[in-house]
Amino acid sequence: MCCRHGRMPDRKPGWTARTRRIRRRVQVWSKRHLPPGVRLIAGLLLMVGGVFGFLPVIGFWMLPLGVAVAALDVVPILRWLGLWRWRRTKRDRKGRH
Repeated sequence: MCCRHGRMPDRKPGWTARTRRIRRRVQVWSKRHLPPGVRLIAGLLLMVGGVFGFLPVIGFWMLPLGVAVAALDVVPILRWLGLWRWRRTKRDRKGRH
């Protein structure tokens, strides 16, 4: 605590920008070096590790990082499922007439 004002000192300016840069670097690295299925598993493992953030070395920082890494694979999967569902409903509509 700061002794003059009786409150916590502010964090260093730019810590959010630094956090965003680190997250982006991890996403780019994982996209270049890990195949799609492995990226999803790595993201899920990071999220599971984030749940145990109270333990040493494993931290709560792993949870958002795991979401960011897994999101690289989840979005294409959701797009594929949406396209598959659209094709299926289109096929079903043709069959009804």
